[in-house]
Amino acid sequence: MRQPSKENNLFVSTGRSSKGEPWIWLTAGGLSLGIVMVIALLGLILIKGVSSFWPRQIVVMQIDGENGSNKMAGYITERSERPSEGGNRIAQIQIFRGNKDIYGESFLYLDERNIKSQEISPGYMLVERTEYGPAILKPVKLVTPSGTIEEGTQGFDDAVQRMIAINEEVREQTRHIERKLIGANARAIRDIEIDLKVGKVEAEAAAAMREVLQEEFVKFQADAAKVRERIAGYEFHGLTADGREVSYMGSQLLGSFRPNDSNWFQRFWEMLQRMWRFLIEEPREANTEGGVYPAIFGTVVMTLTMTFFVTPLGVIAAIYLREYAKQGQMVRVVRICVNNLAGVPSIVFGVFGLAFFVYFVGNSIDQVFYGDKLPTPTFGTPGILWASLTLALLTLPVVIVATEEALSAVPRGVREAALACGASKWQAIQRIVIPASLPGIMTGIILAMARGAGEVAPLMLVGAVKLAPSLPIDDIAPYIHPERKFMHLGFHIYDLGFQSPDAEAAKPIVFATALLLILLVLVLNLTAIIIRNRLKKKFAVSHF
Repeated sequence: MRQPSKENNLFVSTGRSSKGEPWIWLTAGGLSLGIVMVIALLGLILIKGVSSFWPRQIVVMQIDGENGSNKMAGYITERSERPSEGGNRIAQIQIFRGNKDIYGESFLYLDERNIKSQEISPGYMLVERTEYGPAILKPVKLVTPSGTIEEGTQGFDDAVQRMIAINEEVREQTRHIERKLIGANARAIRDIEIDLKVGKVEAEAAAAMREVLQEEFVKFQADAAKVRERIAGYEFHGLTADGREVSYMGSQLLGSFRPNDSNWFQRFWEMLQRMWRFLIEEPREANTEGGVYPAIFGTVVMTLTMTFFVTPLGVIAAIYLREYAKQGQMVRVVRICVNNLAGVPSIVFGVFGLAFFVYFVGNSIDQVFYGDKLPTPTFGTPGILWASLTLALLTLPVVIVATEEALSAVPRGVREAALACGASKWQAIQRIVIPASLPGIMTGIILAMARGAGEVAPLMLVGAVKLAPSLPIDDIAPYIHPERKFMHLGFHIYDLGFQSPDAEAAKPIVFATALLLILLVLVLNLTAIIIRNRLKKKFAVSHF
């Protein structure tokens, strides 16, 4: 075979293969390893997050232990091994047996060698309650205002579902009375006390208004009690696997399902319903039960508010640095400072936000506009506004750098053509350069949103809390409440993972919330990417 000449093979002098240098292959290997790790991590979160909603079948076990033989029902959540004294490893399972109010703990580890028998027995029901988590039991009867319905009779399950539906309606109506009507009544009383303190109303007039409001409060309480009477006559009775009789008031039950008596499609539908409730309900039981709607709402509002602040600041700063500032030593120093800000730990921004926005700006606002409410702070305390501004500062370097690159990518000839047509410099920037740079600017905004939505450390100092029953935006005037604290999906994951009183019960919620946070960031980014692509088609000048 004819050997290639030295002129045709540039790698002959180096002795390396023309098909690829070792460092190129090493780089490709590193990239491939990183992609595999990311896919594996996302796959783990996806599998664990989705499986936490799947209704597992209930297994009835006969256990031999130190205190004799006993019967237990639950579903298996994990299989593992533990070392024994002789150096052997003993297989064990983790089982969720529910009934925390009876046994004290919902989860239990069992040695498989102590399990004498296992069977999937029909008839067992998984009952979701307002307290103590789910209960696993065999239903016995349902007491209703119109009579008692025994288990096994026709219409028993339908009656249970009707009771749960009535309880849901009662809870919604009661929540409306307590949060909106009684809440507005309490705020009115508070305002009267403030007006009385600053001398806006006389003592006699304040007493008369308080009396009227107190009568309204008594009426609202009576209305709430009347609503609760609808569920007062219901009582659910059942048996645990070890024969204990239990009974629950109808107001305690939130849902029921028979996993052992259901086919695959029924269990799949139950999983979808659990997912929906997870999205729209509020958390319960120290965040280990219920949903994450307040955390979803807070994350979205905070991210959009942060974007609202960081976009104009970052774009204006980039335009000045690129188009107006005299390129010299000072501008280079400013660019170095901007780049260094991107590497500052996020907790430092949290400390700055707490000191500057909360203690300085917030207290100043309270002194000027809310002096009659002091010493109770209004803006001088962590809230969603200060959290958004803190994250806006954190992500500002990302937007500035991306915008500068987008502006520099616009061809110089476009600027010169606009100036030659008689446009001023600002007109050329406003009507030609900025529109052509919008795809690149959107890239910076996307990166800022992705980082801001996932930050947790600074939020712990400037507004995120474990539980916030009041949303930053609601139907109560003035409808937008920037001073309120809020829940955040990232902080919710941290709280469940490290501060939950029941770590085992928190595990499924941690994976489900992590999956939800990833999907939420993905949706926000996809929306911004779609907008960027449309702008790129409209303004095809920019190549950034």
